[in-house]
Amino acid sequence: MKDEIFIAGAGGQGILALGKILAESAVEQGKFVTFYPSYGAEIRGGTTNCTVIISDEEIGSPTISCANSLIIMNTPSLVKFLPKLTSNGVLIINSSLIDISQEARDLKNRISGIFQIPATAIAQELGDIRCANMVMLGAYTGVKKIISSDSVSKAINNTFSKKPELVKLNIEAYKKGISGVKPL
Repeated sequence: MKDEIFIAGAGGQGILALGKILAESAVEQGKFVTFYPSYGAEIRGGTTNCTVIISDEEIGSPTISCANSLIIMNTPSLVKFLPKLTSNGVLIINSSLIDISQEARDLKNRISGIFQIPATAIAQELGDIRCANMVMLGAYTGVKKIISSDSVSKAINNTFSKKPELVKLNIEAYKKGISGVKPL
């Protein structure tokens, strides 16, 4: 098993935190992992991204030219990074900020699966828009099923250990992502 995951969105949406927690979760399960963040020169609100590779075998390089899984938080990132997705890839989008209904017909012929979740709306319902990234993490793990919820919960606990009030919120957001993701 090997999944090459590309995660993108706007600066401030927690893209790098999502990637770091995903990577830490995979390490918790004894997988080989790379985490390669890209900060870019953009200011807050500009596109940011990271690559996470999860494998049962050693990984030769932390960079990828194509991704098996694409997790996208906003429309500018979809436009910019969709060409990175392999023909048998999986696309997971934040449907609160992305409407691809028109493009979906073309995409369905090109890739294995398109999944959507209103991550930003769910985060708003939970009371903190900043946890939309954990909703997207839940959507990814719900679709791909290669990382356990226990591993993700441990990684969330580690990440927010100095802010215990955020642990419960982010785990709840993560669980809503698992149950709320839908195929397009």
